[in-house]
Amino acid sequence: MTEPADLVVTNAEVHTLADPDETHEAFAVRDGRVVRLGSTYDVEFLAGADTTTIDAGGRVAIPGLIDAHTHLLNAGRTLVHADLSAADSPDEAVELLRERAAEVDTDAGEWVLGFGYDESTWDESRPLTRQDLHAVSETTPVVAVREDMHVASVNDPVFERLRDEMPDDDVRTEGGDPTGVIVEEAVDPVYEAIEPDAAEAEELIRAVQSTANERGVTAVHDMVRQSRAPEVYRDLDLADELTLRVRINYWADHLDSLIDAGLRTNHGSDMVQTGAVKSYTDGTFGGRTAKLHEPYADDPEETGTWVLDPDGIRDLVARADDHGFQVTLHAIGDAAVDAVLDAYEDTDDPGDSRHRIEHSELASDEAIERMADLGVVASMQPNFHKWGFEGGLYDDRLGDRRTDANRLPAYLDAGAPLAFGSDCMPLDPLLGVHYAVNAPSEGQSLGVTEALRAYTGGAAYAGFDEDRLGTLEPGKRADFVLLDDSPWEQSDRIDEVEAALTAVDGHVVYDGR
Repeated sequence: MTEPADLVVTNAEVHTLADPDETHEAFAVRDGRVVRLGSTYDVEFLAGADTTTIDAGGRVAIPGLIDAHTHLLNAGRTLVHADLSAADSPDEAVELLRERAAEVDTDAGEWVLGFGYDESTWDESRPLTRQDLHAVSETTPVVAVREDMHVASVNDPVFERLRDEMPDDDVRTEGGDPTGVIVEEAVDPVYEAIEPDAAEAEELIRAVQSTANERGVTAVHDMVRQSRAPEVYRDLDLADELTLRVRINYWADHLDSLIDAGLRTNHGSDMVQTGAVKSYTDGTFGGRTAKLHEPYADDPEETGTWVLDPDGIRDLVARADDHGFQVTLHAIGDAAVDAVLDAYEDTDDPGDSRHRIEHSELASDEAIERMADLGVVASMQPNFHKWGFEGGLYDDRLGDRRTDANRLPAYLDAGAPLAFGSDCMPLDPLLGVHYAVNAPSEGQSLGVTEALRAYTGGAAYAGFDEDRLGTLEPGKRADFVLLDDSPWEQSDRIDEVEAALTAVDGHVVYDGR
C-alpha cells in the first residue's frame, strides 16, 4: 500500500519547468520531496488522515526561485538603515539620511548609513558628495552606498578616520580636494568599519530571509566577505530556523582559511553549503571602472580599472581550482571577461568545476562561444536591463555598444549554462524575469519560460544542485511557489505578479493568500 503524502497541492496550474510545455493540476509531497504529479483526482488518492491539503485556487505553481547572486546582509541593511533606492534626487537621498540620523545613537558612536542610491535614474544625475552628506551631519560619520556597492559617498568624519587606508587612485577629487565619492578598493575600509557584529548580522538576515520568502525565493548564493553571516546561517540551520537554502560563495581573501579548514565546494548540510571562491576583476559601468577594450563613450581617456589584473586572476584561479573549489569571478567589461576565460581555460576541466563569471555584461560573441565550449556558467542579472534603455546609464557609458550588453539569448543559443541572480538590486527574481522578457531590444530578450528556467534550473546547476532543486519533479525537493497571476498571461507586467505562498521542503515559509 502506498504511504499517504504529507502535503497535497490541488487545483493549480503546475509548471514543472523540466519540460517547457509540461503542466499538471496537482502534486504530492512526502518527506520533503515531490512524489507525484497529475490531476487533482489522481493526486488526492495520496491524501490521508494527517495529510495537509492546499487548494491553490487556480494559482500558478512553479519551482522555488533560486537567486544565484545575492548580498543578503546588504539587502537586510536597506530594511534597517536608510533605503536610498526610494530617492528620486540628491535632496531626497539627503532627507532619507536625515531621517535615519534622527534614529541612531550618535553619542554611542553609531554611524548614519544609507544603501542603494542610483543617480543614473535622477534628473540631476550626479553622485552624492561630501557637501550633501554634511547637510546630514558634519560631526557624525555618514555613508551612502551606491546600488552597485562599488561606489560610496562619505563625509569628512569618515575621511578623518579612514583616508589613510584608501588608495589615492580610488578617491575622486576635484581641484585636488576629495569630492566625497570613493570607488573600488577605497570602499573596502568603509565596509570593514561598518561590518555588523553577530547579533546585528542575525537581525539583518532574519529580516531579509522573510522578504526573500515573500518574493518566492527558496535558495540563494550569497557573496560573503569578512562577515559573521556564515556563522549566523549555520546557527539558524542548527536551530531549524533557516527558511532559505544558502550557498556561501566566500571572498578570495578567505581562501587560505578555507584550505586550512579542509573545506571544499559542496561541503555542508542540506540547507547551508560551501560554494565558490569569489573575487572582483574589474568594477562597474556606473563608476566607469568596468575594464573595457575600447574607451567609454562619455570619457574617451578611460577604459576602466583592474581590481585584480590578468596575472592575479590566473594565480587565484589556479590555486583555488587545485584545492577543489569552484571559482566565480566578477567580470563586467569585455576585457575582464576575456581575462577570466583565459584563466579558466588553463584549468583541467572548467566545465566539470562549473567555474562562473558573475555579470558578464559586455561579453563578445567570441567570449560567449568560449563560455559554451568551456562549460563556464554565465551568472547574470537580468534586472540590469533597467540601465539599458535609450537615455539610460549604458547609453551614456557605452554609446552604440548599449545593445551589446546583457545579450541573454546569445548565451542560450551558444549552449552556455545561464543562471540568473538579482545582486539584491533589489532582491526580487520576478522583477528580473520581467526585465529578461521585456528587455531594451529583441537581441536581449528571453521568453517567459526561458527566463524562469534561468532563475530555477539554471541557478540550481550553477550550484551543483540540479539533482535536487530547480524543477518540480518526483524525487526533487519540494521547494515551490504559488503565484497569484500567470507570468505567461501577463508577460508585459511580470513585475506586478506576486508570490501567494512559498514552501521549502514542503513546509510553508510564507503564506500571503
